[in-house]
Amino acid sequence: MVTSRKVRRRVPWGVYLVLLPTFALLAAFAYYPALNGMIHSLFEWRPGFDSPFTGLENYRTMLGDDLWWSSFRNIGIIFVWAVTLMWVFPLLAAELVMSLSSERLRFVFRTLLILPLAFPAVVNVLLWQFMYDPRDGVINSLLRAVGLDGLAGNWIGDPDTALVALMTIGFPWVASLPFLVFLSALQNVPAEIYQAAEVDGAGRLRRFWSIDLPMMLRDVKLLFVLAVISVLQYGMQAHIMTKGGPDNATQVPVLRMLDAAFVDTSWGYAATLGTVLFALTLGVSVLALVLGRKAEA
Repeated sequence: MVTSRKVRRRVPWGVYLVLLPTFALLAAFAYYPALNGMIHSLFEWRPGFDSPFTGLENYRTMLGDDLWWSSFRNIGIIFVWAVTLMWVFPLLAAELVMSLSSERLRFVFRTLLILPLAFPAVVNVLLWQFMYDPRDGVINSLLRAVGLDGLAGNWIGDPDTALVALMTIGFPWVASLPFLVFLSALQNVPAEIYQAAEVDGAGRLRRFWSIDLPMMLRDVKLLFVLAVISVLQYGMQAHIMTKGGPDNATQVPVLRMLDAAFVDTSWGYAATLGTVLFALTLGVSVLALVLGRKAEA
């Protein structure tokens, strides 16, 4: 019986030396802050003053923090929105681009669709903040112009519409990572498969369900994991536009952590919330790696 053995290729020491600066920067700006936050979560941390050790008291406080736990309801809604509607339009755009017969047109439309990614995210949020302005905003102005004054409203100032308004930022969400991932996956499908499907008389919809979707399954899994991590870290848009309001309608865990630190000046408790978010993000990442290896085995 012949057994195959994997041949290990020796890596020159010079490669490790080149990587040392990268690991040094990671240690200074990633690993150390995370470890430092874990340590301070066990203290009544007051920067520059005596910080008495409190053990797990901050974690017990977290268990009774209704605002902290209710914020997870909002990111749950954001997550469902992110993996449904915010994937549909990028997927449709990728399919439409790939349906073009001209390679030059594909390049032009692909460039036009991803060009907005070059603009800073903050600029995009501020633009939408102006669009939502209850008096001079573009949305209300258009509604009034067509005689739909009754539909105009204070989109980010009303608890019933504020969260949906935040999630709608960037509509139709084509200039995004999902579009790039879907387009890349479709470009990697061998042309012979499409030719065989055409010979068999498969229509556009049948081709999508039988070829495109199965070929993109691995990329969809990656996007799913990235969506979980991104939602756990969500907070920039809500911080700029609503500060978690009105009436905590747009409160998310990251904003609760920032409020604990900069509003309540409870730095130790803020470190506790940050530690929990870090643990959740790390857990999702490790789970994704484990499941990915099992799928490849």
